[in-house]
Amino acid sequence: MTGVLRAYFPILRSREEILKEIQSKGELNRIFNSWEEKYQEEFLNFCTGAKGVKMLYDFCAKAILDPELYPERIEELISLLLGKKVKLLKVLPNDNTRIADETSLLIMDFLVQLQDGSVVNVEVQKVGYAFPGQRSACYCADLLLRQYRQVRKEMTKETFSYRKISNVYTIVLFEKSTPEFHQFPEKYIHKFQQKSDTGLKMNLLQEFVFVALDIYKQNHQNRSIKKRLEGWLTFLSSDKPEDIIALIEKYPDFKTMYEQVYEICQNIEQVMGMFSKELYELDRNTVRYMIDELQEENQRQKEENQRQREENRRQKEKIEQMEAELREALKKLEEYKR
Repeated sequence: MTGVLRAYFPILRSREEILKEIQSKGELNRIFNSWEEKYQEEFLNFCTGAKGVKMLYDFCAKAILDPELYPERIEELISLLLGKKVKLLKVLPNDNTRIADETSLLIMDFLVQLQDGSVVNVEVQKVGYAFPGQRSACYCADLLLRQYRQVRKEMTKETFSYRKISNVYTIVLFEKSTPEFHQFPEKYIHKFQQKSDTGLKMNLLQEFVFVALDIYKQNHQNRSIKKRLEGWLTFLSSDKPEDIIALIEKYPDFKTMYEQVYEICQNIEQVMGMFSKELYELDRNTVRYMIDELQEENQRQKEENQRQREENRRQKEKIEQMEAELREALKKLEEYKR
């Protein structure tokens, strides 16, 4: 399959060429030999095209999906996920209050304002956080409050109107989604917005889109790409050469984005440094994910223990009540005998 990819991307170099360059430079050789064998193979497969590009490597995603450099790409992705045509107005500084450990789990996190005033926060997470709904709601509320304060600052007390506050959209794409998403193995896009139980229409400003790329990948194995959104999700989730070829044959403009990454791969020293950082973040992500899992398991165990204690207490009270009733019955029986 490497030869097939090279027919599309002649810039790709052979495994032998890359290894020769690494071995000719002492520091690169030291770094390469410090990796586990599976990561050495992953790096060589990535650079030679033996496997396709993992677009969710941090340095790939940031190079390809920079909203400052390629607003048209972000516009299209957001439009497809929201189901309506949008136009970017500007990129906003992303100064929301994240916990430090959480930033290590993010591949990308950018904030843009649309021409209609709406604000869109797009996150790409390598490993999904525990409690994704609660976390997303908190950050969305933070962005809504930030917008409210800005409107209040720009207007006087007399001219202020809540009409000036626009929708806030939160879009989260998971490379590895959390367990609740796997309760719906046939669904990989979930959209949320607040609705009344009476049919009353009211804009509560906050909407959410969650995309489980791992579930999409499972569902679309050996299937042809039929829609543009499927093209984007394939681009973001699959590193199979056959998927890449199918994608660029269906939508040739994606080829340019792959070529950008293969251009980066020409600088072996640079890409090895970025790959080392990926491995470091992978370790941090794994530890953070395991901590979250252990915390959840610990909480479940505490709740189970609490339920057991409550049940034991109820059983004890029931037994004590039965003993009291038996003592009372025995007392009455002895009185009757006398």
